[in-house]
Amino acid sequence: MNIVIKIENLSKQYRLGTVGTGTISHDLNRFWHKVRGKEDPYLKIGEENNDSNKGSSEYIWALKDINFEVKQGEVLGIIGRNGAGKSTLLKILSRTTAPTIGSVKVKGRVASLLEVGTGFHPELSGRENIFLNGAILGMTKQEIKKRFDEIVDFAGVEKYIDTPVKRYSSGMYVRLAFGVAAHLEPEILIVDEVLAVGDAEFQKKALGKMKDVSTNEGRTVLFVSHNMAAIQNLCTRAMMLESGKLLFSGQVNDTITYYLKSAVQREHTALLERKDRIGNGAILFTGFELKNSLNEGVNFFQTGGDFMMNILFNNNVEVIKELKIALGINNYLGDRILHLSNEMTNHVFRNITGKQGIIKITLPKLPLKHGRYAITLFSTVDGNIADWIQDAFYIDVEHGDFYKNGISLSNDQGYFLLEHEFYLTTF
Repeated sequence: MNIVIKIENLSKQYRLGTVGTGTISHDLNRFWHKVRGKEDPYLKIGEENNDSNKGSSEYIWALKDINFEVKQGEVLGIIGRNGAGKSTLLKILSRTTAPTIGSVKVKGRVASLLEVGTGFHPELSGRENIFLNGAILGMTKQEIKKRFDEIVDFAGVEKYIDTPVKRYSSGMYVRLAFGVAAHLEPEILIVDEVLAVGDAEFQKKALGKMKDVSTNEGRTVLFVSHNMAAIQNLCTRAMMLESGKLLFSGQVNDTITYYLKSAVQREHTALLERKDRIGNGAILFTGFELKNSLNEGVNFFQTGGDFMMNILFNNNVEVIKELKIALGINNYLGDRILHLSNEMTNHVFRNITGKQGIIKITLPKLPLKHGRYAITLFSTVDGNIADWIQDAFYIDVEHGDFYKNGISLSNDQGYFLLEHEFYLTTF
C-alpha cells in the first residue's frame, strides 16, 4: 500500500500563556538565528509536557520526537489521556498549526473534525457551509451538489438546512460537520473525540461510515477516542501518546492493553494531584470515599447491594450560584455503562458558599455485574466546566444476589440488571 502520511522527528513547542515568543527581544533573537540557518535558541529551554512535573520553564513540548507512517486505507486509532498531545498532533496533520521541528508529509486531501464548530462559519446556513467546506477541499460546485442530499440525509438536518448553524444544537452541529467531512471525498479523514457529543444512534452510524470509507473506498482514517471498544471495533492499528511522546504503536489489542495498564498505575495518584483534568478550577475534586448502608468505608461493592459514594471537593469562588455534578461509569474498554447526574434528577445545587464540600451519591440497589469499572467525574459551575477528570478512580463490584433467588448471573448476560417480571396468558 502507498504511504499517505509520513511523520519524521515531529515536535511542537508552546510558550505558556502566549502566542509566539511573547517579547520583542525573543522575537529578534529567534529571527537572527533563523536567518543564519541556526536552530531556534528557545527550543532548548522547553521541558517535556509531563503534567506530573510542574516544571519551571515558560516553554513546554506538546509533542516531542514523534515518528510514524500511515498507509492508504488504514484506520489508525490514537489513544492517550487528556493532555497527551493527541489534539495537537491532529491539528498539525490538519494544517491548522505548524510543527516547531520535524517534517509532515501528507498525500491527498484532508477533512478533519477536531472540535465542535471547527470549519463552519456560524453566520452561514447549513447549506452554505456544505458548499464552503467542499470548496476548501478543492471540489467543484457540481461535485458538491452530487453529494448534497446524501450529506443532509446522513446528518438528519433537512428541516434546518437553511438556518444559520449558530442556532444549531451541539449534536446537530457535529452531525452535519461529520456528514460533510465523510461525504465530500477526502483521501484522509481525521476525527477527534467530538463524536461523543452525538447520540448513541448517530455514533453507531458515524463509526459505520468511517469503516465503510476505509474498507470499500480505500480512504485513510485517523480516529481519536477514549472509547476503547470503538477503537477496537474500527481501527486496524493503534498508537498511544503520553506527555507528548509516542509510547506504544502496534496491533489494536496490544495498544489497548498497554493503555489500560498505564491507567491502573494512575489510579494511585491523588485526585488533587491529577494534572490531566479539564476545567476553570472553580471547584476541584480532591478525593472520594466508598461507603455501605451503615456509612462504613468499603473496598468494593456488591451486585444488588447498597451503593454509596462521597465525592470531596474544594470551592475556589465566593459563591456558586449553580453546581451540576455528573458521574460516569465505564467498563474497562471505555463503554459508558451508567450516567448519574444531579441535573437529571432535578437536584442541582445552588448558592454554595462553603470552601469545602462533600457530594453524596447513592443507588439503593446496584445493578452492575461483577467487574472493575472506571469512574469519570464532571462538574459545571454557573454553566462553565469547572473540573472534569477522565477515569478519576476505579471501583470493584463483586457477585451478588440481585434478584434474591440464590442465582449469581454471569457477565455474558449483559452489563447490568433491572427489576422485571414475566406474565403468561394462555387461550
